[in-house]
Amino acid sequence: MVTALPVRQLGTTDMEITRVGFGAWATGGGGWAYGWGPQDDEESLAAMNHALERGVNWIDTAAVYGLGHSEEVVGRMLRGRNAGERPYVFTKCGLVWDEKDPMKDATRTLAPKSIRRECEASLRRLGVERIDLFQFHRPDDFGVPVEESWRTMEQLVEEGKARAIGVSNFDSSLLRKCEAIRHVDSLQPPLSLIRRDAAAAEIPWCNSHRTGVIVYSPMQAGILTDTFSVERVKKMADDDWRKHSENFQTPRLEKNIALRDSLKPIAVRHQTTVAAVALAWTLAWPAVTGAIVGARAPAQVDGWIDAATLTLTVEDLEEIASAIEGLGVGSGPTRPPTVARTTSTESQVQV
Repeated sequence: MVTALPVRQLGTTDMEITRVGFGAWATGGGGWAYGWGPQDDEESLAAMNHALERGVNWIDTAAVYGLGHSEEVVGRMLRGRNAGERPYVFTKCGLVWDEKDPMKDATRTLAPKSIRRECEASLRRLGVERIDLFQFHRPDDFGVPVEESWRTMEQLVEEGKARAIGVSNFDSSLLRKCEAIRHVDSLQPPLSLIRRDAAAAEIPWCNSHRTGVIVYSPMQAGILTDTFSVERVKKMADDDWRKHSENFQTPRLEKNIALRDSLKPIAVRHQTTVAAVALAWTLAWPAVTGAIVGARAPAQVDGWIDAATLTLTVEDLEEIASAIEGLGVGSGPTRPPTVARTTSTESQVQV
């Protein structure tokens, strides 16, 4: 796939990814424990295709999103493209759902047999022979030694079923255990202006170990976008997981929206959107390779695509830090370390 957007090497892998990627969580639709409410498949396909047309060269999904449905929709998009036009596809395992009770929380297991079953199921749904980046979604809840789980992932790479392997929502102690077995190609932690804890420990660990970082929820599930409001929360579907999240309830919601509003002068200065500014803040952290950004319609892609080429100034970053501290929003570091950022490769890349 050819792209003119800036790219950066994902850790030590052979993949050069754009600074923003398409997140397919909402693509899974509603009717499950962590859905975003109803979602039209054709609209999802249009959003993905538009993101690729704008230069994005990777899509992040997971088996659990829509209980397999997100991967199926991504698979439909892939089948409609020539091999040279396909984006990288990243997916995850480790969350096993109950087919009889879709609203029940998925079981967190990293048992080797389960990892293999899930890998085969994802390959079928996506319609591919190899997953570009296969990730653990969350830590195991059953006492399975992470070393055993990680060895299974290593075997999948050796068997040609995964190009690279990573983890999501792992802390530094788990990262160290995996690294002792086989290099961790990537970490996927949450990172936004509101949720910054990973910037204190896990992201610096990745920086020192040449592990790629692709952050999720950089716009805090929509709060840090230009048109978000209290009224919008009230209109959310009953099966939208955000209705039950503390960040979407008083008094956090109002503080979070106030932080969003503090970004407006910066957006005006850069002639861009608030969403792009919020995203660019996550990309200002030296270890962050890229950010996962969702979209339910093509127009939403246009709202954040500028972040791929936006560099915030030191003054911008200080202004944002002051707003965070003044409002007392979230926890974690409020400003990226004052070190030179790795230069992105401005080039055309073939996937």
